[in-house]
Amino acid sequence: MTGAAALRHHDDLRDSAENVAALAGRRFFDAATSMWTVKVFPGEFYVTRKADEVLLTVLGSCVSACIRDSVAGVGGMNHFMLPHHDSGIWGDDLKSTRFGNFAMEKLINELIKAGCARERMEIKVFGGGNVTDTGNAIGSENSQFVLDYLKAEGLRCAAQDLGGSLPRRILYYPTAGRVIRRLLGTSERIAVGREENEYGTRLLSQAPAGDIELFGGTA
Repeated sequence: MTGAAALRHHDDLRDSAENVAALAGRRFFDAATSMWTVKVFPGEFYVTRKADEVLLTVLGSCVSACIRDSVAGVGGMNHFMLPHHDSGIWGDDLKSTRFGNFAMEKLINELIKAGCARERMEIKVFGGGNVTDTGNAIGSENSQFVLDYLKAEGLRCAAQDLGGSLPRRILYYPTAGRVIRRLLGTSERIAVGREENEYGTRLLSQAPAGDIELFGGTA
């Protein structure tokens, strides 16, 4: 499974060989907090019930939804780059979770499979900054999409931090529902904007093979 559509899902206390291999280089132990940090890249989502895991991502124009069910003790995060794809088919499409409509559906479905109830979902959304120099305002489109999606699905948004012109670094503690958001500076905005433009160009031309670490220098 490639990084573009990778699902990382711990459904018990044991890590399978597949999970260990998939997380190599993106899951690390922070001795200061005694927590395992898992990086979530564009086009990915991750679901966990582990109390010692925190999810990390960096968002420019991209958006992440952080969702948990405190009763089930399960939570997860996605990271999508574009608002939607009109195909209506997402099963084996390696590009699918790069699009918000697929990314939201997949994350919510996996949370339900893990025992979450829709009516108990605590949902927080972040990102959607207009960090690139193009006139497309993709960040605004992503922000509006995720709010419209939640409304259409009858899901309540518990918190949001969307828009603006700066990228964000998000730490999400899924089982506790805690989020630490840090706005990044101008130099990081330029780097994130450039990488998003390059990534978007690759999106249009080919399906990537292997993991893509879009914001690898920020963790």
